[in-house]
Amino acid sequence: MLTAAILAGGRSTRFGGRDKSALVVDGRTIFDRQVSELLQIADEILLVGAAIGREPRPRVTPIADLIPGCGPLGGLHAALTAARGDPVVVVACDMPYVSAPFLAYLAGLAGTHGERGKGDEFDAIVPQTERGYHPLCAVYTHAVIAPIERRLSAGHFTMTDLLADVRLRVVATDDIARFGDPHRLLANVNTPSEHESLEALHNHEL
Repeated sequence: MLTAAILAGGRSTRFGGRDKSALVVDGRTIFDRQVSELLQIADEILLVGAAIGREPRPRVTPIADLIPGCGPLGGLHAALTAARGDPVVVVACDMPYVSAPFLAYLAGLAGTHGERGKGDEFDAIVPQTERGYHPLCAVYTHAVIAPIERRLSAGHFTMTDLLADVRLRVVATDDIARFGDPHRLLANVNTPSEHESLEALHNHEL
């Protein structure tokens, strides 16, 4: 089975502490958009952190960080520990344009549904563009749990540093572009101005 996880535990300091997954993009909240896409490919969806007050959703299970205060790395640790499936598709809660075909492609590179065979030698499948790695729109196997726990114990919480500790499969821009504009697929909302610019991105003005 395949598990998906939405990492929603950030403090959103650059967005005034607001729940970015509740922002409306093209008439729908980012959360609704993500769940709609993930339900097409995943058997379960884990909502990691920031779940208070949410309406229950079928096949969406809220979970808390096992080690609070460790940022996205702590959220990834909680997701992998709780996941029944392997691999786990991970997306940040502020990415409105992630698509089921793109995420299914990433999962397939790790051996979708835990099947043994070509691709299983990779622990992490991570897109990379000219902006760098995108570890919060990626796929991880349970083999990453041990390296994460070592980093959490040492107080090292940077997501991209983790990639040096695992068997990494990088997905380059040309491969990402098979599924749409890489800048759109991997767009996220860190600030109010970025939220305002998404409509222009949707209309291909950027």
